[in-house]
Amino acid sequence: MTTLDDRALNRATLARQLLLDRADVPVSDAVAHLCGLQAQEPQEPFTGLWSRLRAFDPAVLSDLLVGRQVVRTHLMRRTVHLVTARDALAWRARHDAMLRQRVLGTYRRELAGVDLGELAAAGLAVMADGRPRSAAELTPALVERWPAPGRRALGEMVIAALLPMAQVPPRGLWRVKAGVRNALLSSWLGRDIDPPAPEGTDPVGRALVRRYLAAFGPASTADLRAWCGLAGLPAAVAALRDELVAFRDGRGRELLDLPDAPRPDPGTPAPVRFLPAFDNAILGYHDRTRVIDDAHRGLSVAGERVVLVDGRVAATWTTQGDDVVVTPLRPFTRAERVAVAEEREELAAFLGKEV
Repeated sequence: MTTLDDRALNRATLARQLLLDRADVPVSDAVAHLCGLQAQEPQEPFTGLWSRLRAFDPAVLSDLLVGRQVVRTHLMRRTVHLVTARDALAWRARHDAMLRQRVLGTYRRELAGVDLGELAAAGLAVMADGRPRSAAELTPALVERWPAPGRRALGEMVIAALLPMAQVPPRGLWRVKAGVRNALLSSWLGRDIDPPAPEGTDPVGRALVRRYLAAFGPASTADLRAWCGLAGLPAAVAALRDELVAFRDGRGRELLDLPDAPRPDPGTPAPVRFLPAFDNAILGYHDRTRVIDDAHRGLSVAGERVVLVDGRVAATWTTQGDDVVVTPLRPFTRAERVAVAEEREELAAFLGKEV
């Protein structure tokens, strides 16, 4: 079995994540290919797509949100993701049990004794008129019936788990600050979510495996689980074994991949790229050493924006007024300093764009 070292995996990841060469594809196609973008920080997907797409226009993504072709919703890992409407409808039921368990993992004591079926029905009754609501507008009716758990526990269980919801614009639009207002996903998109598959079948699980490998492979089953948060995918992986190829990483772990997916030469040059907070190019793996050193692993979960130099996390960045400030994590060569400075200037110009 062929062994792929970290540099080979790095270049494969950059290629799949559209970070080796900026892609000339429609924004909606990029969002679909990437299996969505983590988006609890509403402006971050714009930087993520700017780093991946040639001549990216942020107004296009805003228009897709307003036009309900992409949506912001709780999905993988119980995190808000920006995904296509099609994927939100197709994937939501498959994530249902995981979303409930993750909310219960935080609020099990508060929600003890609450019938989740009844709580879901009560939440649905409030939302049935189709009017988007904030958590503060949704929870009073719930607290009247279940006063003990408190608003936060009830609201998060209903909004993030029990009822498929979309966070509606203006939240998530380019350079707009707006609070969270939720609408039922079916009401917002004009179609019910796809129902769960019949017992013993898992077409969505198999689709998730294929889509994940296309955007993140080669990867281990632990990486797959870390990305989506789903525990029940071994059967889906087993069902696809004959369609996949296998490798080993430098530690001897098995990695799976699609046969014809790009695996560039490890010597392929990698340009400087600025990644937003919580970018899935890092968070989409259990073993993140292909992109980030273990010493800096905490940056990715702390919401630090990072700079890739030669394909690896080598600096953090932030904004100060109209400027982009870079803080290196290691010494740069002169050529690296020039490349980082040039990309920094391009990013600063992009972030300053008006609608």
